Amino acid sequence: MDPIKIDITILAPVEKVWNYFNEPKHITRWNFAHESWHCPSSENDLKVGGKFKNKMEAKDKSFAFDFEGVYDEVIPHELIKYHMEDGRKVEVIFDKIDENTTKVIEVFDPEKQNSVEMQREGWYAILNNFHKYVENH
Repeated sequence: MDPIKIDITILAPVEKVWNYFNEPKHITRWNFAHESWHCPSSENDLKVGGKFKNKMEAKDKSFAFDFEGVYDEVIPHELIKYHMEDGRKVEVIFDKIDENTTKVIEVFDPEKQNSVEMQREGWYAILNNFHKYVENH
């Protein structure tokens, strides 16, 4: 299956976008696709070979899972590549448009359980939450 690509433009400097994307104290504030979910904990060792783990949980506690992976490449303020436990790869590009505008592009391998459109919508919902969080904090 072909990788899925999504992007969003954020009115904030690339340094801020990078920090909010990678610091656990921020990740827990935006990393969910719907308001009925939250991200109660986040661990992030942002370096090649380092691991991250974000707990994704329904607020009513009916379902939870850990979203985790290992970093393959990290170029500060520019690029993150990682792979998940099932081998799927993800690339996050931080494109500095100007001093106060950053485009975030995510390219990810789809999984086989859910439709491509559902996966695109879910990942985009999280990216849009991130966008709103960065611009409002």
